[in-house]
Amino acid sequence: MTETRENIIPGSGWSDAYNIEGVDRPETRPVIPLGQKSYGSEEEPRMGFFTDTTVCIGCKACEVACKEWNDVPDTIGQLTGESYDNTSALGANTWRHVAFIEQRKPVKVQEAGLEGLEEPSGGDEDGFRWLMSSDVCKHCTEAPCLDVCPTGAIFRTEFGTVVVQEDVCNGCGYCIPACPFGVLDRRQGDGRVWKCTLCYDRLKGHMEPACAQACPTDSIQFGPLDELREKANGRLEMVHEAGVTDARLYGADEGGYGMGAFFLLLDDPEVYGLPPDPEVVTRKTKSLWGAAAAAAGALALGVAAAFAGGAR
Repeated sequence: MTETRENIIPGSGWSDAYNIEGVDRPETRPVIPLGQKSYGSEEEPRMGFFTDTTVCIGCKACEVACKEWNDVPDTIGQLTGESYDNTSALGANTWRHVAFIEQRKPVKVQEAGLEGLEEPSGGDEDGFRWLMSSDVCKHCTEAPCLDVCPTGAIFRTEFGTVVVQEDVCNGCGYCIPACPFGVLDRRQGDGRVWKCTLCYDRLKGHMEPACAQACPTDSIQFGPLDELREKANGRLEMVHEAGVTDARLYGADEGGYGMGAFFLLLDDPEVYGLPPDPEVVTRKTKSLWGAAAAAAGALALGVAAAFAGGAR
């Protein structure tokens, strides 16, 4: 019997991707069985993104590649009035967002024979420069969106990335305020939450994510997270030695959220629309649903005590 190529989930390779026939094979097993905490021998090295904003040219090739590969609806229909930024922010229909920041600061250039960067002679004293950066989901180690999801629609893959299963999402929206980076959003007319998957289907096929492959300057770099962090520290030293002392890494360590997508910035995080010190709210309660259950239990005890007192 020949397999038909209909209703195929990316990466499954089978038409019966939901295992309706009950055939036990790796391609049709749940992504992570209920109650399973790790992938065991199937676990892969944690993968992620390092975005070097010093070489971003604002071409938006990453945005286009992301939309084309993931079939994300086209929402680029008008200018926002925010410089050349026509997507404005991350959302259900914008999994990659290239920010354009205009600043009244001198532009430093590297002249022939000079090791560092200097202000060009005869330039405008006020100066003007562009900051450009391609933002994306951070695929956090401590992912509050995953913690608060009541249906299990949000899960961690064998690559350490965080993905929303659109066929399981019920559109409750609890994950939206849980994310301090403003990544998650519900799609209008659909109601479900959509976000970057770090091209999970491509990873399973040993392919580079579409955005990183399309980036012409290698501003977006993809690979094992440990290697990317080492590379980012080396790049930061180079930039500092060139005289750009304001440069800093954002999210490049396991402190706080432990971001799987981190950045080399040329100014404060707030300038790029990133929270300077994001707090893992779910750490305070360990689990939102655990705290809710405890509150419900306390309420039930209170009601029971009230009835017991009234019965006397």
